[in-house]
Amino acid sequence: MSTTNYFFFFIATLLLSCHVLAGADDFVRPIDRSLLGLNREEKVSHFKLYWHDIVSGENPTSVDVVPPTNKVNTTTKFGVINIMDNPLTLGPKLSSKLVGRAQGFYASTGQTEADLLLAMNFAFVEGKYNGSTITIIGRNPIFHKERELAVIGGSGLFRFAKGYALLNTYWVDPKSGGTIVEYNVYVIHY
Repeated sequence: MSTTNYFFFFIATLLLSCHVLAGADDFVRPIDRSLLGLNREEKVSHFKLYWHDIVSGENPTSVDVVPPTNKVNTTTKFGVINIMDNPLTLGPKLSSKLVGRAQGFYASTGQTEADLLLAMNFAFVEGKYNGSTITIIGRNPIFHKERELAVIGGSGLFRFAKGYALLNTYWVDPKSGGTIVEYNVYVIHY
């Protein structure tokens, strides 16, 4: 093979390698922000809602799906997991206007303190936010006066949402375990 042939062979191999390597990232590409509506001005919205965790009675909205084991800490209920579809209302009474549902789960994650891992969507069913969701996750040390969770996203009018939620326990029924929590949610969205 002549020097010229080696040169062309080398160039062809180099070009083929570049083409193959360039194709390795074809599933990711830059996109114009305006195509996703990100060219609009960000808004900051505040939602004040009441979260009703009904754990007993004929129609509970939160149920154990992983019950406590015989080794569970009875103070913290470590390891228990609940699935919820809790009402979100404008006022603290369950009869207040329903504006959405808190759908997700909470798990008892603290061995020495009553801590929950809370992961849920606020699925709105009312007004211009009907069909939109806000996704909230975080650590909830339930006996602290105020707790903070992260808003990590959303859907519909809350695409690309970010922010935080401040939680304050409004009422607890020591007999049934039912709870009403006031949520002040601050959301940055487009």
